[in-house]
Amino acid sequence: MIRSIWELLRLEHGLMYALGVVVGVVVSSGLDFSLKNLILGVLTAVFCQASAFALNDYLDYEVDLANRRLDRPLVRGELSRRTALILSLALAPFGLFASYLISTNAFLLASIITALGYLYDLKLKEYGILGNLYIALSMCAPFIFGSIVATNTITPQIAVLSLIAFLSGVGREVMKGIEDVEGDAIRNVRTVARVWGVEGASKLSAILFLSAVIMSFYPFLFVEGYRFDLKYLIPVLITDVMLIDVSVELLRRHGKEDIRRYRKKTLLALTVGLVGFLLGAF
Repeated sequence: MIRSIWELLRLEHGLMYALGVVVGVVVSSGLDFSLKNLILGVLTAVFCQASAFALNDYLDYEVDLANRRLDRPLVRGELSRRTALILSLALAPFGLFASYLISTNAFLLASIITALGYLYDLKLKEYGILGNLYIALSMCAPFIFGSIVATNTITPQIAVLSLIAFLSGVGREVMKGIEDVEGDAIRNVRTVARVWGVEGASKLSAILFLSAVIMSFYPFLFVEGYRFDLKYLIPVLITDVMLIDVSVELLRRHGKEDIRRYRKKTLLALTVGLVGFLLGAF
């Protein structure tokens, strides 16, 4: 039962979002933050994302059943759809209440992100690029929320980190659409790869990755605390080299196996870049 609930709520994702909040807090404030607010911020991330994932499985039950998604506990019959809906409706208020205890700004941001998550579950995922934009937003939202938790505003460091994460996130999602183009055709999901073709999606994805590379130099040149800081620059240069390599390769080869390899490499690149932002905060 515990394993099934974990899988329904995708709590491993919740832990990743919670880590994103912690990173946002540290990057925006160093170690000068309220521990109580940090704990509340982590609880907000975990509860709100769990609510959205439970709703996703509730709404996608018929599709998952038809596709024999045995990784879903509802399909395996270990949990009922009613249980998924109850958990979805019950968890979000806890997360939103935790954000309310932090600040009004935190509550508003958590409410907006949670509502967008529900909208994605209901409809956005069918619209290709709009779904890509939401997924990319969900990648940078924990950093922004962490900044709100720590400072009640979005600091310049977090603004740049979030923009880099967003550009890279859209690039990865557009690239993923190349891998999924056949399945998306069956479901009539209008991804960039289906609307513009695989070549067009490859070019757009490469442009987005290269845009993230260009943005990565902004903190080193202009942002207080990161200006001319080698602790920040060295990890970020490693990230940039990896993203440039993927961009060049993507324009040459974009088979399914290639895309899977590029996705893993870009995830590693973003992780290394995140280390740079953390080191630059001290």
